[in-house]
Amino acid sequence: MTAPPTAATGAVDATAAEAGHGIEVHSINWIPTAERHGSPRHLGALWFVSNINLTAMATGVTALSIGAGLMWTVVATVLGSLFGTFFMAFHSAQGPQLGLAQLVQSRPQFGYLGAALTVWVFALANYVAYNTSDAILSGDALHSLFGLGENYGYFVAATVAAAIALFGYRWIHRVSRWLTWPLIAVMALLSVAAVFDSGPPAHAFSLGAFHAGPFMTVFVIVAGFQLGWAPYVSDYSRYLPTSVGVRSTFWWTYLSSGLSAVWVFVLGAVAAAAAPEATPVAAFREVADHLLGGLGWVVVAALLLGLLSVMAINQYGGMMSMISIRDSFSPVRPTRRIRAICIGIMFVLVWGVAQFVGVDRFNTFYGNVLIFLSYLFTPWTAINLVDYFFVRLGAYSIKEIFNPQGMYGRWGWRGNLAYLLGIIAMVPFMVTTPFTGFAAKALAGADWSMFVGLPVAGLLYLLFCRSLDLGAERRVVEEEGLLDLAH
Repeated sequence: MTAPPTAATGAVDATAAEAGHGIEVHSINWIPTAERHGSPRHLGALWFVSNINLTAMATGVTALSIGAGLMWTVVATVLGSLFGTFFMAFHSAQGPQLGLAQLVQSRPQFGYLGAALTVWVFALANYVAYNTSDAILSGDALHSLFGLGENYGYFVAATVAAAIALFGYRWIHRVSRWLTWPLIAVMALLSVAAVFDSGPPAHAFSLGAFHAGPFMTVFVIVAGFQLGWAPYVSDYSRYLPTSVGVRSTFWWTYLSSGLSAVWVFVLGAVAAAAAPEATPVAAFREVADHLLGGLGWVVVAALLLGLLSVMAINQYGGMMSMISIRDSFSPVRPTRRIRAICIGIMFVLVWGVAQFVGVDRFNTFYGNVLIFLSYLFTPWTAINLVDYFFVRLGAYSIKEIFNPQGMYGRWGWRGNLAYLLGIIAMVPFMVTTPFTGFAAKALAGADWSMFVGLPVAGLLYLLFCRSLDLGAERRVVEEEGLLDLAH
């Protein structure tokens, strides 16, 4: 049995309206060469803006609360951002080469059904968790700006984000480009206010004693935030022309996301040091108002616009995850209707979780989200990248990826076993509120799990793949002729 032609080839009812300004019709299906467009520099605006928002800045607030001290938090933040973004950017580079959504690319490693029951469920949890954080802060921001109840604020913000997500890929990129320079200006003003006007007390800028435990927890939180983009980063590069190389895609993603992450996270930590008792939204508004009366309102409004953009990305990603899971049990035709339904489900699901958490428990909830999601995706990122760059060398059969009985199998034992063993190897090094591994205790409470999970999962997967008949696979790919293997 083979998948319908629409799933494998992308031959859906794309119209001239969609190509220019209308609603996107593609979802998890392959993007045909004739419909590729854009430039890798568009990734620069997207990934820069995606970090300039209330939730990303709250990451800096959360990082400071760990207890490493401001300056050591800044050092851990810079290192963690650059480390996590490194892997994210290599995932981004897969998009133009394959023309596929990121999660669908996991089928060759985890199997047609296996990917749906492991990777994609975790990915959906990722989207719901981050969008819940976005929902709480958007409600708080609209309450701060207009006095709206927090529940009403979420509905307003999520409705705008859902509309952008429904229109899809082109509009997500377009909105990011519109927001880039205004948000840079706002960030510059907020930076001046946080550091020079209403900044932390002078003693906060001294290094002080180094404590490995809090330092490594901050590193994992920040690296995990950037790694959290990995399950859907190539969703936003998959329409780029096949002629776009790995190097240009990598650097436009890495530099824009890495630098904006450092800027935003550090600024969030500095703002929290200046207003330690305030909520994230109140802290940013207080810092800006101290520089110029009324500026806080403008800053919060601008960061809310950035948050709407990233909420759209998370709703879009959640939609793709739901469709991917559904497609693993019964082939799905990529239509506007199924995209709208899945975005609606995300809307309601996130609202329900946000009601349960509430703004008062935001910091605790968000801190746990960052830690646990970094654990879940560390082995996956190693396996996916090792498969693409070292095992199959970017040579995949598009039709077989959408074939439930195809050569990649229903349950990829290599990927699933490497993932499981990677997680098991990480457990002794984990540091969480309910549990600290024995190795972490012996290492002064330092969380080194990420540095264990990446090599263990990646190397084990590489070892397991020695039994693959890669020559036969490559012949299938060459006969199919859908990918440009020169890149």
